[in-house]
Amino acid sequence: MTTRRGFLATLLAASAAPATGWAAAGDPAYLAAAKDPQGGFVLAGLQADGAELFRIPLPARGHAGCAHPRRAEAVGFARRPGTYALVIDCAGGSVLHRLAAPEGHSFNGHGAYSADGTRLFTSEQVAEGSAGRVGVWDVAAGYRRIGGFATQGLGPHELRLMPDGASLVVANGGIQTDAFDRTMLNTETMRPSLAYLGLEGELLDLVELEPDLRQNSIRHLALRGDGLVGFAMQWQGEPGAAPPLLGLHRRGGAVTLCQAPLAEELVMDGYAGSVAFDGSGAEIAITSPRGGRLHRFAETGAYLGAVSRADVCGLAAHAQGYLASDGLGGLLLVEAAQARPLRRAGLSWDNHIVPVGGQGHA
Repeated sequence: MTTRRGFLATLLAASAAPATGWAAAGDPAYLAAAKDPQGGFVLAGLQADGAELFRIPLPARGHAGCAHPRRAEAVGFARRPGTYALVIDCAGGSVLHRLAAPEGHSFNGHGAYSADGTRLFTSEQVAEGSAGRVGVWDVAAGYRRIGGFATQGLGPHELRLMPDGASLVVANGGIQTDAFDRTMLNTETMRPSLAYLGLEGELLDLVELEPDLRQNSIRHLALRGDGLVGFAMQWQGEPGAAPPLLGLHRRGGAVTLCQAPLAEELVMDGYAGSVAFDGSGAEIAITSPRGGRLHRFAETGAYLGAVSRADVCGLAAHAQGYLASDGLGGLLLVEAAQARPLRRAGLSWDNHIVPVGGQGHA
């Protein structure tokens, strides 16, 4: 029989044991979801040169990962609306926890840890009406759900911890979807927004687009260490339009819209799939798998140029520029206007590349 003294001794020993750090998983620089040649789905760990360190099976198509700031743990999220969020031991390859959203909620493909790794924040929406929610999970208590709060908008997608460690920024897509088949129900009355929230849910700032861009759904986010936010958009209005698909914002300030020349903007087909600052933080880029393009912009919003790559979508900061991925299995290093293939891993990469180590601020 376990005595109280024995139980306490075991508890103290467990709490004193060092957590397994990312070195145990080979010190990956990135995480990315992918499809393997057999049709299965995985979460892969990659080195900075694109070499694969590990691949861990997922039960269905993944969308994005979320890396713990210190431990070799990651949360793999299903494609929106999410039916799973798995906490994975990236060193041992096992599933540690299976997170369940509250009844009537779905996961929306992204999450973020607190700076100290004690809390996980998940992007969610209520099935009926698509109201946005942030789920809050106690990591130390085995990822027990301890609450949630409103995102102040509909259809949230990516959320990120701000560099101050004390607030979140949420991309509210503004879209109400049918609870069963994802049909969009409110394209004429959409109100996409950036919401800045305290870690207890208090609203710090809310930024909406001008009325003529209300159908430009805000989807994905990039952060720079000084608090500059880049946001990528997806047009839900009339086909053939060429709206800007990238915005820059600093809390308390005005939005800067980044526009490519008309011919290049049209090629993007109204769709930006990922966004990232480069390794220096001096420029930012978006990708379009529909258009097969990567567009680069200066921090002022000025257009710098394009790189062509079929089905390109994943994008992350790299010491030499950007690391990009495509749905055909390619990884490439983008340096200024040049793109150099790194390798093909036998995997078809999904939407995103996620940096490991802290929050991945440029």
